Amino acid sequence: MFRFTTAGESHGRALVAIVEGLPAGLPIDINQINHELWRRQQGYGRGGRMKIEQDQIEILSGVRHGLSLGSPLAFTIENKDWANWNEVMATDAREIPSEKSRRVKRPRPGHADLAGGLKYDAHDLRNVLERASARETAARVACGAIAKQLVANFGIEIRSHVIQLGGIPGLPLELTFDQIGSIPDDSPLRCADKDVEQNMIALIDQKKSEGDTLGGIFEVVARKVPPGLGSHTSWDQKLDGLLAQALMSIHAVKAVAIGAGIEAGSLPGSEVHDEISYNEETKEFIRATNRAGGLEGGVTNGEEVRVRGHLKPISTLRRALRSVDIDTKQEERAAFERSDITVVPAAGVIGEAMVALVLATAMREKFGGDSLGEMRRNFEGYREQLRGY
Repeated sequence: MFRFTTAGESHGRALVAIVEGLPAGLPIDINQINHELWRRQQGYGRGGRMKIEQDQIEILSGVRHGLSLGSPLAFTIENKDWANWNEVMATDAREIPSEKSRRVKRPRPGHADLAGGLKYDAHDLRNVLERASARETAARVACGAIAKQLVANFGIEIRSHVIQLGGIPGLPLELTFDQIGSIPDDSPLRCADKDVEQNMIALIDQKKSEGDTLGGIFEVVARKVPPGLGSHTSWDQKLDGLLAQALMSIHAVKAVAIGAGIEAGSLPGSEVHDEISYNEETKEFIRATNRAGGLEGGVTNGEEVRVRGHLKPISTLRRALRSVDIDTKQEERAAFERSDITVVPAAGVIGEAMVALVLATAMREKFGGDSLGEMRRNFEGYREQLRGY
């Protein structure tokens, strides 16, 4: 069983995570994990928090001399901003003067503030927003970086890019995996079309001056995924459902599309389904198109896995929206501390992590093995089975 869990608040001491189910003997590259954390912090339109945090992972257990032990891997990511919040976010019982408490009582429309406050009977909405914050995704990206290192041993590569931001371009971009892979990590918006990217940047500047925010669409693509991951036999084992859940769990994602996605609902079957042929040289079934996004019946079919996340604009606006004070019940402007204008490129990096975690889980379920060597032998045996089908 491969799984992970995270803990930690946005302004708490640190983020914490535990990854279970790694095979023993997997090389763990800390520099590569830290690079993924750096990628998450990039992107034009980010806010002041990115200037404070310089995320680095500290592994506490589960690794010895650079190799996984097969036991739970635990790590922390320090919150640099903790120095400014150690009293407000202290874990011990204490009295804090109201003027220093940073209590939040004006919920932001579109955020978990009010819904979480009602659920947990929290009369300081900071008790909700600290965990609901997208800061939590730094831990997920680190977990996903470990999952990427696992699936890379079996040839799987994962990339992301921004295909639309604030409605620009009118039709989302369509790129090959190699075109996506050619986007440099320091690209302002991880968009392959530089003219489109400049239009996006101009729109971000405009919305910043207006105190507004922007959403968009990112795409995650995984190639060299073997056929047969997931299952058609039970609803909760279908891999497309697991991928959709994983991407929907990312903050601000409101829709997920696989392959042709929404477009497929308006087309006849002859323009949706991918016709099958056979490659005698490689001994594999292939498709000239990939409108299914690499999944049929909840099972990978050997084509690229392509999933898209549709992000709403983030809910913390400099030009705060109307809200209500939870004490007085009177109309007030929503709370504001600091905010990004857009986070679509970062969401793509988080999306990569979530896709990697889902694929790593499916690979462990399919091929098992207590060690990486045993898992590889099982994988190679399956590949021989496929070639003889």
